[in-house]
Amino acid sequence: MNKLPEITTETMDTPEEKMRKSLLIFACAFMNLAVALWLAIYWMMGLHLSANVPLVYQLISVASLVYYFKTKRFEQFRVVQLCLFLFAPFIMQWSLGSSVSSSGVMLWALLAPLGALVVSNWRDSIPWFFAYMVMTLISGSFDYFLASPNDVKMPLKTIGVFFALNFAAMSSIIYFLMRYFVVEMDKIKHQLDLQHQLLAEEQSRSERVLLNVLPSSIAERLKNHQGLIADGHADVTVMFADLVNFTQLTELLSPEQMVALLNTIFSGFDALSEKYGVEKIKTIGDAYMVVGGLNRNGADYTCDISDLAIEMRQFVVNHPDLVRFKLGIHSGIATGPVVAGVIGTKRFIYDLWGDTVNIASRLTDEATKGVIQVDRTTYNRIRHDYAFEPPATIHVKGKGEMVMYRLTSRLDDITGRQHLRDISTAGI
Repeated sequence: MNKLPEITTETMDTPEEKMRKSLLIFACAFMNLAVALWLAIYWMMGLHLSANVPLVYQLISVASLVYYFKTKRFEQFRVVQLCLFLFAPFIMQWSLGSSVSSSGVMLWALLAPLGALVVSNWRDSIPWFFAYMVMTLISGSFDYFLASPNDVKMPLKTIGVFFALNFAAMSSIIYFLMRYFVVEMDKIKHQLDLQHQLLAEEQSRSERVLLNVLPSSIAERLKNHQGLIADGHADVTVMFADLVNFTQLTELLSPEQMVALLNTIFSGFDALSEKYGVEKIKTIGDAYMVVGGLNRNGADYTCDISDLAIEMRQFVVNHPDLVRFKLGIHSGIATGPVVAGVIGTKRFIYDLWGDTVNIASRLTDEATKGVIQVDRTTYNRIRHDYAFEPPATIHVKGKGEMVMYRLTSRLDDITGRQHLRDISTAGI
């Protein structure tokens, strides 16, 4: 009962449409089986006139079924079947005399409004239910005004048996049709749940990709269909970190080796950026750009960037997969206002602009291998926590002469190393 030949449905049908068509096919098949049984019983009992009703029913029903299989015109097939469900039982009852002598055979007509309800929709079922009630009232009027005890052509015991058969058969058909309807609806619901789950997973993947491209707050604004995104930030700390000797190294590596090497380095930088809660902005060739203070989640974002610069330097020097390449980095850090926004509509990027960005980039260019250079604003903010070399002056295009400072390490690292040396000396 759960499988039908493809001939019963069309390839473009939705699961719900396929279910409704299958239900009507099943109802048609059940009714023809029941009608064949009634035809045989009436014929053996000598009720030849009444036997003609189920015979005509079968001929019309099978003809409409063949017509549907050939044309796939479901609407016409549905109307014919519902008309047969509705009118045939009443005609059968009238041929037998009354509702009592026919053993309540008109109950079968209830399949018309119920069938319309499950194979169409509740609005379409209303006219069929109204027609069923009208036919029931007409039949009741016939019984009241025209029926007489002489119309009963069968013994009361036989009538009682037929009452039981009619109710049992009709109840079984309704039960199995409704059961099939519920089972198929559960299957459709399960399919919808699976589709919803797949959609949710795809949406989650899309959001993860978006979050890998943009800061979370910007990604959320884009998802809300906001237009142009441009923000001014009064105070952030920007850092550029550039690999040393990488250009020469690329001449010795295959493309796959070069990309794998960059992936190892920048994946490590990404993990460190996430550790310190700062935002990676982009990579430019073998350079890495990061900013702290965009989301204001931490007040010490300048220290976070400084710690990140120190740990990135250690990562490149000490990572076991990078040691043999003898790489290094030089970094530039600047603090101040920036303008941030999303540009482009395809392969868009989130970027920063302003003097702070230019200064950080220029400090990076002026730095040598292993050197972290910072501007005066950054120095004044973190000078009590970090060790610096004496200040130096560089020329910055558009800014003129500028004082910069070379950050060497955290002061607590120096204190800790000195403490270990003191302990070692005392032990000696």
